[in-house]
Amino acid sequence: MRLSSFLAVFRPALPLILGLSLGCSLSLLMVSWTQGDTEDSCGDELGNGGLFLGSHRGDLRGDSRDGTGNEDFQPRIVPYHKDPNKPHKKVLRTRYIHTELGIRERLLVGVLTSRATLNTLAVAVNRTVAHHFHRTFFFTGLRSPKVPHGMTVVAHGDDRPVWLMYETVRHLHQHYGSDYDWFYLAQDDTYMHAERLSELVGHLSAGQDLYMGRAEEFIGGEEKARYCHGGYGYLLSRSLLARLQPHLDTCRNDILSVRPDEWLGRCIIDYLGLSCVEVHQEMTYRYFELGKNADPEREDSVQFKNAFTVHPVSEPNLMYRLHKRFSQIELEWTYLQIQQLQMQINNLSDLTPEGKAGATWPIGINPPFKPKTRFEVINWEYFTEEHIYSCIDSSPKCELRGADRADVSAVLEIAVERLNERYQPQLRFRKRRLLNGYRRFDPTRGMEYVLDLALEAYTQKGHSQVIAKRVNLLRPLSAIEIIPMPYVTEATRVQVILPVTTQDQDYVGNFLDMYVMNTLDTHDNVLLTFLFIYDPFDAQRVSQTDVFAGIKAMIGEVEKRYGDVKIPWISVKTEVPSQVKLMDIISKKHPVDTLFFLASVWTEVNADFLNRCRMNAISNWQVFFPIHFQEFSPAVVYRDQQPSAASSSFASDALRDGRFDRHVFDEACFYNADYMTARTKMAADILDNEELMESMDVYDIFVRYSGLHVFRAVEPALVQKYVRRACNPRFSEDIYHRCVLSNLEGLASRSHLAMALFEQEQANST
Repeated sequence: MRLSSFLAVFRPALPLILGLSLGCSLSLLMVSWTQGDTEDSCGDELGNGGLFLGSHRGDLRGDSRDGTGNEDFQPRIVPYHKDPNKPHKKVLRTRYIHTELGIRERLLVGVLTSRATLNTLAVAVNRTVAHHFHRTFFFTGLRSPKVPHGMTVVAHGDDRPVWLMYETVRHLHQHYGSDYDWFYLAQDDTYMHAERLSELVGHLSAGQDLYMGRAEEFIGGEEKARYCHGGYGYLLSRSLLARLQPHLDTCRNDILSVRPDEWLGRCIIDYLGLSCVEVHQEMTYRYFELGKNADPEREDSVQFKNAFTVHPVSEPNLMYRLHKRFSQIELEWTYLQIQQLQMQINNLSDLTPEGKAGATWPIGINPPFKPKTRFEVINWEYFTEEHIYSCIDSSPKCELRGADRADVSAVLEIAVERLNERYQPQLRFRKRRLLNGYRRFDPTRGMEYVLDLALEAYTQKGHSQVIAKRVNLLRPLSAIEIIPMPYVTEATRVQVILPVTTQDQDYVGNFLDMYVMNTLDTHDNVLLTFLFIYDPFDAQRVSQTDVFAGIKAMIGEVEKRYGDVKIPWISVKTEVPSQVKLMDIISKKHPVDTLFFLASVWTEVNADFLNRCRMNAISNWQVFFPIHFQEFSPAVVYRDQQPSAASSSFASDALRDGRFDRHVFDEACFYNADYMTARTKMAADILDNEELMESMDVYDIFVRYSGLHVFRAVEPALVQKYVRRACNPRFSEDIYHRCVLSNLEGLASRSHLAMALFEQEQANST
């Protein structure tokens, strides 16, 4: 009875128990049991580290017979401990990660030229395609007296063609053999299509020996080996160049040849056993031989359109015409690709949840920006052919000038051209006038235009009629380009220059306090120089009463407090304290590699801004003109608040009520060498117009004469308290006008001014 009840309880689990028992039995039968000694060394090799380097098969078998083969591998952990008796060695890391990882650039281009063609054909090569490659070198035997600007020329000292080839190959391996994967050599009478060559090396494996170009038979030879013709260029891999280097001297002494490309090909064939190939890894080296009197504009063959190189190019003008022709071919191909992609997007839009409505115009461009609040709405600017009704100076109407006028003219011309392309031959349009024009800049897609045009439409039969038509156009944003910038650090010493006039003395104390707290107490790498500006009357009485005696006493107290700190000053006498004249004096008293920070007495110097000054001012590349944050007048903004409440609100916000003052260019960061270069270029204009120096500031000089990047950006770390500046009417009209606008716009915001006027009217009415 008990057994039957017990089986009744476990009856549902019997299939599971039987299945587990059967599975275990079958698995045990399939296992090969090994006990004691065995002749099979596979398991011993695996267990004793036979897969590791340095192990030997015989040693492993011996270990297994000793009884240690079945033991698990135990890794030996070496603990790290620093020996206090030995000096600690600092780990040196590379500056760039690609150096540490061994990542090389893809392609280096070498152009073989001569003294006679360096200033003609070589210049044409440099202007057309050299800027598309990472590095381009021009190798010549003898250098001409005047080297063209912007070209890297390497002179070997001998004009013999074979010697030039020998020295070029040796130079490339010695200096750049470990930095590049591919080396491309061509003559200066060869036109190269840079994008196609870069695409070619991007599809080839860099680890193989490759000698690629147009294969040519040796003169008078019957062998199957070929050399690469130098006129059409040839590609050498890094590994081939490394293997060829030990044999270059032998090739120079043993191989006799007149042609340098034939000499190089014979050297590669004899010592490396490689012949020139035109096809490798399903990639074909395409070239085109140009006729004697050929016209590039009329060349329309497939071989010409797909060529990587064209040879021979007899003159620089022909080089430029070839570049224009290939640019047109690439542009036509790009437009065709865009049309095909737009058709594909349009066809696929039917499969999306939105359907055809989801494909916004133009197809392939980001949809228009959709504002979430009324403050994000992008305003449209209204314009005609002569005026625009949205001006920079907030005036309601101003004349179209400069770039704005050229922009409107180009848009009108393109609109009529596109209408004719769409409706011809049935209709032909001619613009009569612009009725209405609207434009806005959408940061997600570009500049949008809406044009109402009065057009005169002509039919095929000659009838005409004036019609009004609305068109929409878009000037899309192009691809974003990353501009490589030189390497800079935050360890550069900053030389602060502070000009002080008699009207600015009351603000120097606050400037010194902030300077001491943010630079001297933190031991920042900063120096300060005062520039005291005396007018002629005060300069005559300086021996009796010095108007800057109080400031000099404050400087003495700072130097006494910090014994190793010296704050020099320079005294200047002038009626008109022009910024350029003052910088001329400062520039002569400092080295050319000095980084200047031109400050004002209202500037609050801090570490964040000084670091950005070091990073944004790059010698021989870029100057930095920050836009400081100007606080509004507390008397207007906080008229109903107590001083404690106003100060607490100041402390709570990083940027208090104020604005970024775009009218002031007093603060600037630049290197002395860049300023001296710009002033040298300006010297010729000063001879013709002596008043030019007083009408310009440092910003104008860098914009007009330096040729550097002028970086003008808002700087939240540069905060100034409200002050009403004294505008000198002796300055130029533009500088004086900017000073007046800065005072007016810096008083308060429109809402604060409106409330102040409202309260004043309320008080007057009562």
